[in-house]
Amino acid sequence: MSELRFDRVSVRYGTHRAGLTAVDDVSLTVPSGSVVGLVGESGSGKSTLARAAIGLAPISEGSIALDGVDVRSFRRRRPIQMVFQDPFSSLDPRMTIGESIAEALPRGIRGATARRAEVARLLDLVSLDADRAQSLPAALSGGQRQRIALARALAARPEVVIADEITSALDVSVQGSVLNLVRELRGELDLTMLFISHNLSVVRYLSDHIAVMYLGRIVEFGPTEQVLADPQHPYTRDLLQAAPTRHGNLLAVDPLAPVDVEPADPHAPPSGCRFHPRCPIGPAARPDRQLCVIAEPPLPTGAAGAACHFAGLPADAPIGTVPVSQSIPLVSAATTTPTPLSADTVN
Repeated sequence: MSELRFDRVSVRYGTHRAGLTAVDDVSLTVPSGSVVGLVGESGSGKSTLARAAIGLAPISEGSIALDGVDVRSFRRRRPIQMVFQDPFSSLDPRMTIGESIAEALPRGIRGATARRAEVARLLDLVSLDADRAQSLPAALSGGQRQRIALARALAARPEVVIADEITSALDVSVQGSVLNLVRELRGELDLTMLFISHNLSVVRYLSDHIAVMYLGRIVEFGPTEQVLADPQHPYTRDLLQAAPTRHGNLLAVDPLAPVDVEPADPHAPPSGCRFHPRCPIGPAARPDRQLCVIAEPPLPTGAAGAACHFAGLPADAPIGTVPVSQSIPLVSAATTTPTPLSADTVN
């Protein structure tokens, strides 16, 4: 497997005056053999960033490289494969399952017998019977279709797999089996994966690192356990508070809950920190913190960090207080051992 690196990537649609910047100056690294979870609410730019990596969205600025090679230079070979959100529209309804998977096989596998054997192997890999190769997608359930989509992505023998909200369209009872399959395949095939979701319980179960995205920008990044146990950005805390848990009290009032305002218009994002109109520790709650309105916070760098002027500071810290350095020396993936995480409530 290989390292996928996003270097100051921007994706814009439309003209300068009436356009939309869906992804703005994003830098992110998916280390070889690791799973990076990308989380954020709808409209934050997660799927657009993923589509840019496979050539389905224009890269306006910056670059996306796979082991140092710009992904735009790949023509016939597709080393990055994507599993899409909707299993009902990602498969051709007129092609059998075997035909859909065989279409993605490398050209080096020649002969009908060899291709059928490879299709059978891939179906077994995703825990489906080889007999399913003769079925049409309409004969399968949503969970089975998503397994087929995963098999089709693996058929191309990719170096990186991008999974975009692959459980959000499935029943809760099916989500767990698909997630367990992804986790097993990750260990068996040593997959490098960018896993996109808005469900922190799902990301927690699969990911080694978490990147949090808001209005087209990465606002926090770090090891999964660190980010979830001690989130530094108020938006990350907002996402954690919104996640349902078995022991949560839905009627509890949190003094650091986000300000009850509409999310910002992505066509005209706020000045300074983009989260400041909703931030419970920003100028909406603390008028003395006009720094959030005036200046953009530095983007997270190194192995962990948060794009917040007051990351790591208490809510009542004076405006002149200097935040603790948000940059931690980069840790090599070779020197770290991912710790398996127990599954939480998946819903």
